Amino acid sequence: MGEPRYDADVVVVGAGPSGVAAAVMAASLNLRTIVVEAGRVGGKLHTIGALDNVAGNWSNGPQLAAALTADLERLTKAGRCTLVHATAVSVRGLDDRAELTLEKGDLMTAQAVVVATGVAALTPSDVDWVTTRSAFIAPPLWRAVPQDLAGRTYVLGGDRPLGTWLRAHPEASTTLHVLCPPADDYKVEEVKRDERVRIVPVAHVAIARPTYGDGWLVEVEQRAGDRTSYVATTVLSNLGNKPAALEGLARGEDGYCPPEQQHPRIQIAGDLRSARYQRISTSQGSGAEAVLAHYYATALQT
Repeated sequence: MGEPRYDADVVVVGAGPSGVAAAVMAASLNLRTIVVEAGRVGGKLHTIGALDNVAGNWSNGPQLAAALTADLERLTKAGRCTLVHATAVSVRGLDDRAELTLEKGDLMTAQAVVVATGVAALTPSDVDWVTTRSAFIAPPLWRAVPQDLAGRTYVLGGDRPLGTWLRAHPEASTTLHVLCPPADDYKVEEVKRDERVRIVPVAHVAIARPTYGDGWLVEVEQRAGDRTSYVATTVLSNLGNKPAALEGLARGEDGYCPPEQQHPRIQIAGDLRSARYQRISTSQGSGAEAVLAHYYATALQT
């Protein structure tokens, strides 16, 4: 029997920072590469207002997203990469190949698949520390414009977009009352010294319309068990993320996909690896590293 035939040497799922970094590294190693992306190249970069913790002198996410788009266009024109707009649903590693199944049933094969599908935003119904009525809708913090935040503003959760929002709006004088569950304590360390932030440690929060007037009634159960009620003009969501894992991946107890637990032909890159390392710079590094891990493992076998 001859060598198995593959659609590509490497299939990369996701065209965010980690996925594009994987594609660039694969192309530099002369690996035939397919990038599968369901949405826009750059992903969540299009919603990020400040990038002062990313090397390269970028001012905001859309700038970096445009650069990543240009990277893939350059590789495509050179015949070193193919971009496929489709939704991936499952992945499988076998002894002689890796398989990726798309939403419409198409099957792609490769020597290895790099999964960089990232994360999706949590909603109040996804977490057990927030109770809401059916009419409650919390706009995401990252979309909030300072001049629209009149009155008392509460933020559900202390996830990292809080720091990004503060950096993107340095002149904003709005005070953000951040309802922080224990799991977010380490995240708010980055912003708790900002005078515009008031951290409210909570065990549970219930949100409903007040009996009279507009806004929202925010009932807080503190960690010691005491209860306090606040009236908020605006409530914004900043609950964090949940892994956008494909079927077939090995998951940890938190739902994320540790790279070391996957089949040898399946590489995990970017935010999908862990909740603690969700940074653009580490995502890019992990995408390149994932391809190198496959490349050297294959080289040692030949």
